[in-house]
Order: sequence, then structure tokens, then C-alpha cells
Amino acid sequence: MTTAPERSVPKPVFTDAEAGAKVFPDSLSRRYNYFNPAKRKQSHYEDVTVEVQPDPRHYLAQGWLYGFSDGRGGYPLEWTALKAWGSDRPEPKRFAGSGGKGYEWPAHGWHEFRDPNEEWELTMYRYNSNVVRQVNQNIDSARQAKAFEQWNPNWTAFVAQHVGAWMHVDHGLGLYLYANANRRAPTNMHNNAIAVNSMHRIRAAQDLALYNLTLSEEIEGFDGGAHLETWNSDPAWQGVRKTAEQLTGIDDWAEAVFASNVVFEPLVGELFRSNLVQQAAPGNGDFITPTVVGAEEYDFAERDLRYTKAMFDLLVNDREYAEHNQAILHGWLETWVPRCIAAARALSPLWSQPDAKPPRFEDALDRSKSRFSGILAGLGLPSPKELAQ
Repeated sequence: MTTAPERSVPKPVFTDAEAGAKVFPDSLSRRYNYFNPAKRKQSHYEDVTVEVQPDPRHYLAQGWLYGFSDGRGGYPLEWTALKAWGSDRPEPKRFAGSGGKGYEWPAHGWHEFRDPNEEWELTMYRYNSNVVRQVNQNIDSARQAKAFEQWNPNWTAFVAQHVGAWMHVDHGLGLYLYANANRRAPTNMHNNAIAVNSMHRIRAAQDLALYNLTLSEEIEGFDGGAHLETWNSDPAWQGVRKTAEQLTGIDDWAEAVFASNVVFEPLVGELFRSNLVQQAAPGNGDFITPTVVGAEEYDFAERDLRYTKAMFDLLVNDREYAEHNQAILHGWLETWVPRCIAAARALSPLWSQPDAKPPRFEDALDRSKSRFSGILAGLGLPSPKELAQ
């Protein structure tokens, strides 16, 4: 019996350089630890959000993978005048053989932001579907109960003209302000929060548009197109229209979010929704419109304002650029507060139109100013002198 000769083949040589060979603290951990969670345990929100958008100051060893025609790559930090610690550190120099140079950099301050609402794709769809379902159920119940027949005639015209006009604000800001700011913000944590804000406004505009169609079917003589003439020509709305259009023209993404959520919404949005529509509707026999408008009010007061305060609180208390950021924000307040106060005052004739009138306009405006001052105080910013207008 002959024995086959042993074949000469290369034999594996282990050098301890192969993947998984190195033993280090947490080498057996089954959790990712490339970021510091906000709490002891990282959340699902952080797992699917933090560092999803790449950044050459973190992990892109070869720089941005894509860029614009003018040479700028990815998400330039100069898209806002505000700064976060580490913003001025230059991108690492890349050259043949540099390998992973740059990985040792500290995470700069933009990456510290965490949305307290913990918004991501699943939460956005789940929340908005629940809101739409509830609004539709309220309207269907009102239709079956013939509740629209209880409305005062003057209130029917008010809803057609003025409540309908607000959908133009929601549509414009949702589509042209927040959606644009979402693309220009520097991290995925900012992107998610602002994108959800955009969806809230677009959904609110849709809610009002569909409500308008329902009222056109349920109320004889209801003018479903009255809001167009009101938005285009009514003097009471031209201040709001002008300010909303100016907001959509802001180039700086942080200024857009600050001007809309910190200034415009408390001084104009909540003034109209909470201090006029929701106050006047019940006295005029309408218990349905407050549920439609109230859904948007909750979006802002309990969710959108919440992430906005967390975002700007980091910037006004930044470890390197706190004074710089505060000065920029003061400048934005000087620009937008007078515009929003003027838009709010132009709406004052609306307070006298319903048969059952809401509290006085001046009292409503004082409440809105107090609300606005409280938001600024929470961010450590003093109320601007322009608020006295």
C-alpha cells in the first residue's frame, strides 16, 4: 500500500493582527459605543439616528463622498452663522498613505444635540397617522350629529375666510422653510427633528384643506374658495403673508428655525390659533374646529418647540462660542420681532368679527408676548426692546 505524498500548500500564520484577535476593554460587548448616549443606556432613537449622516470631522477618512458644483462638499458648517465647539478645526489633510488620519478628532459640538422627542421615521409615521385618525373621527362624528347646523352664520363665514387662510401659512412654512432647513442642517439628529417639524406643518395644512372640503359639503352656502381671496387681498392678512414669505426666504437654516419657532409661532401662530379661533369657536356653536386647530397647536407647543429649545440651549451655552451665538441671536430677534408684532397687530380686526367674541385683542397679544418672553428666558436671552411695539 502506497501513501500519497503530502501536498505542499501555504499554511496560515496568525499574527494577532486579524479582525477579532485584539482583546481590549469592551471587546466582548454586544453594544455599539461610538457615541455617548444621553442617558446611561443608549436609546433606539440614538441607535438609528446618531452618526447616520457622515462627517469628515469624524469618520470619513477620505473626505466628503459627494459635493456641489462650487466645490463645497456634503454639509458645510458655514450654512449657518452660529458655531458649535470645534467648528473652526480644519478638516484633516488627506494624502497617499494617510490612512485613517483624523479619526482621533474630538466630536465637535453640533453632534451633541439630541432631540428630546426622539423622532425618527417610525415615530413620525405613527404619530401623524394617529393625529389624522383622531381628527377624521371628530369630523365624522360631527357630521353624523348634524353639529355643523348649530354654527352662527357669521362664524361660518369666519371659518371659510380666516381659518382657511391659515392653511397657506402651514403649507408655505412646512414646504419651503422647514424642508429646506432640514437639508442644510449639519447632523442627522438636526435633520430628523426639523424634517418632522416640516411634516407637522404640511399635515396641518392638509387637515385644514380637507376640513374645508367637508364644510363645503355639509354647510349650504359655505364658500370653500373664500380663503384664497382672504389670503391674497384681505388687509388683515397681508402682514402675516408678508412675514411668512420673508421667513421662507431665509438662507441660514438655524435662523429659519429660530425665527419661525421661537418668534413667529408664539407671537402670531399661537395668537391666532389659541387666543382667537379656540376662544371664539365654542360661543358660536362650533366644537369641531378647535379639535382640528388644536392638533396643530399641540404639535408646536409640545413637540416642535421642545426640540427647538434643546437645540438652541446648547448653542447659547456653547463652551467656545456662547457669546458669538448670543450676539447672532440678538440680531435675529431685532429683525424678526418687529415684523411679527406688526403682523400680529394687523390681525386685530378679526377679533371683532364673530358674534360671540373672544377676549380682547390687546389681552391676547399680551399673553402671546408673555409666552414669547418666557421662551427667551428659558434660553437665557433677554426680551428685546422691540417687543414693546
